[in-house]
Amino acid sequence: MTDLIPYPLLNTIKSPDDLTDLDKDQLILLAAELRLFLLQTLDKTGGHLSSNLGAVELTIALHRTFNTPEDKIIWDVGHQAYPHKILTGRAQQLDTIRLKNGLSGFPKRSESPYDAFGVGHSSTSISAALGMAIAAKKADLKQKSIAVIGDGAMTAGMAFEALNHAGDLDADLLVILNDNDMSISPNVGGLSNYFAKVLSGKLYTTVKSNSKKVLSSMPSVWELACRAEEHMKGMVIPGTLFEELGFNYIGPVDGHDLPTLLATLKNIKELSGPQFLHIVTQKGKGFETAEQQPTQYHSASPGFYSNPPDSSVKPETTPTYTQVFSEWIIDAAHKNQQLIGITPAMREGSGLVEFSEQFADRYYDVGIAEQHSVTLAAGMACEGLKPVVAIYSSFLQRAYDQLIHDVALQNLPVLFAIDRSGIVGSDGATHTGNFDLSFMRCIPNMTIMAPADENECYHMLNYGFALNSPVAVRYPRGKGPGKAIDKQTPIQLEIGKGELVFDNDKEKTRHKTNKTVTLLSFGSLLHEALSAADELTNDYHIKVVNMRFIKPLDTNITQQLAQTSDLLITLEDNSVLGGAGSAVNESLISEPSICPVINLGLPDKFPEHATQQEIHHSYGLDCSGLVKTIQNKLA
Repeated sequence: MTDLIPYPLLNTIKSPDDLTDLDKDQLILLAAELRLFLLQTLDKTGGHLSSNLGAVELTIALHRTFNTPEDKIIWDVGHQAYPHKILTGRAQQLDTIRLKNGLSGFPKRSESPYDAFGVGHSSTSISAALGMAIAAKKADLKQKSIAVIGDGAMTAGMAFEALNHAGDLDADLLVILNDNDMSISPNVGGLSNYFAKVLSGKLYTTVKSNSKKVLSSMPSVWELACRAEEHMKGMVIPGTLFEELGFNYIGPVDGHDLPTLLATLKNIKELSGPQFLHIVTQKGKGFETAEQQPTQYHSASPGFYSNPPDSSVKPETTPTYTQVFSEWIIDAAHKNQQLIGITPAMREGSGLVEFSEQFADRYYDVGIAEQHSVTLAAGMACEGLKPVVAIYSSFLQRAYDQLIHDVALQNLPVLFAIDRSGIVGSDGATHTGNFDLSFMRCIPNMTIMAPADENECYHMLNYGFALNSPVAVRYPRGKGPGKAIDKQTPIQLEIGKGELVFDNDKEKTRHKTNKTVTLLSFGSLLHEALSAADELTNDYHIKVVNMRFIKPLDTNITQQLAQTSDLLITLEDNSVLGGAGSAVNESLISEPSICPVINLGLPDKFPEHATQQEIHHSYGLDCSGLVKTIQNKLA
């Protein structure tokens, strides 16, 4: 557990109720303690840093002003929810965050009654908060619903769909836009804070309401008054859009000015109907390195604070799959002028930083708008361009209709470089890529590949890019087995063909039994299959096939091996329901005589957060798990 002794104020906060007796000076000191506690704890564990440092004052102000958990706070995405967890009784467990059996890195309903809604993907908070506000109104409850959403999440259409709906209703909904991508100068900040207090106060809202009643009977005067108010607001605050959507806009407010936040929220609490508060914060606030490099410190590694890395020293390491993609797309762009790189706000995560710098005119970051990214690529492909969509597996789920209707139905040559497929690890269930093989395999015209190592990943991207149809290359988070990329000797890929990579009969190995076991491996778990085969090589006749293609499937090899084996095992880092193993089952269902088949993959459950290795081990997808499965079946 984390030691709270050095934090005299923070140590007294067991729940938001303990904030009530603190005065403003103590609350400001509490913010400083909380920020230091975040730095020191995450220095040991790692985790999301910049966004949490920027949300400290807002979190204190919300829990001080509102009656949580009866009043509901929904943190969009959830990257900024660590201070919320600390103030709601989980400070002592913060050093377990994102670790196996520890705190989730995101708000999670089963973890605390203060976590009103489970999040992890962006732009859902307003819809969820509106749903709760409607439910509260129907039950005649006086609770408030508060959605805290970042400026990046406002780029998603879903956020505006919710805003548009909320403006038509009289639900008690407060939307807080946490704007951390712009600065606010002292003069403008002071003026904005003053107007925020005025516009959220009872006098202004009462005058506005009464004027509406009086002047509405005189249309020309009422129209003039509305225009006058609109133009006055437009000169000092950017709220006209939200007013048009039916919200009472307040702000912008300095999100680190705790007294102003408290005063403004206290005023807003007394208002009814849809309210929109615009605050401006700084990512990484209070930690200069993160303030200067907020993106790099979005998720920090252990030791960032006590032992910061020397940026001038770059250790020699094997590349991650993301870095392999980064290298490939730059090489491919030099060769093909029609290549376009597209990402939905994942430039750094998907490995497109260097590409965006070298090929700025061929790089498009569309913001958090996955649906748009896919249909944008379809439009480009119609006109002869060769788009590559770099996207996380869990985020591609949001563009499923576009994948089917706009790309596959028209058989357009769009290459999907799908990162973070399979088990992701510490980010947990919200980010896991368990389902892409299952939901893509049923789509006509799709070609789906899964590389077993870094070299194969590079050449599969090349091969897929050359095809004149929709192609997906899916690869996991992190590093592979360390296979060097050989650009001079391309892998000979043939569509829908696997490769036999291990057969101990060829070495005339004597086996303790006459049993033949065949492992069909799809993707990055091949090295586990090979390790298991090596361990059992004296016990059984073992064959291992690198299947490479999920669609089209190599049915020739599956049918042939099923007839000559005593046990057939499929292995994949994807849900066993509808995944690659299911494709093998379908290919064998008409065979008159086949051996027993075991499908190994991710079970029908959402994985808890832990390391990738821990999760794979718990599901029996590593070497020891494979060995145990084979031995138990053939005992």
